[in-house]
Amino acid sequence: METAHNVMHYVMVAIDAFGTGVLAKTGELAADTPAARGSRILQRVFGRGDARARDLIDRVAGAKPDDEAGRTALRVAIEEAFQADPLLRREVAAMLPREGDDARFAASY
Repeated sequence: METAHNVMHYVMVAIDAFGTGVLAKTGELAADTPAARGSRILQRVFGRGDARARDLIDRVAGAKPDDEAGRTALRVAIEEAFQADPLLRREVAAMLPREGDDARFAASY
């Protein structure tokens, strides 16, 4: 799914910035930075996080930068959430920057 691929840069920046507490962050969310956007996306997809979501984020947060397995597991979980709720996919897609805004980041993950 293209939307899941497009959100990966933002969710990875958020996890890198906030670690396992990314689903609980609120104060930084008003900023229009890739980390804040990623936090908002993760919160929208996973809410405050069930055990599976928290485990995935913990795995990615503690992984080495080249750990593709953790990133793939997170992307699959996001894709599964979108498949279960097509409206969610559209809502998250609307959270992504318009072409030219932050588009250079979306391709990096």
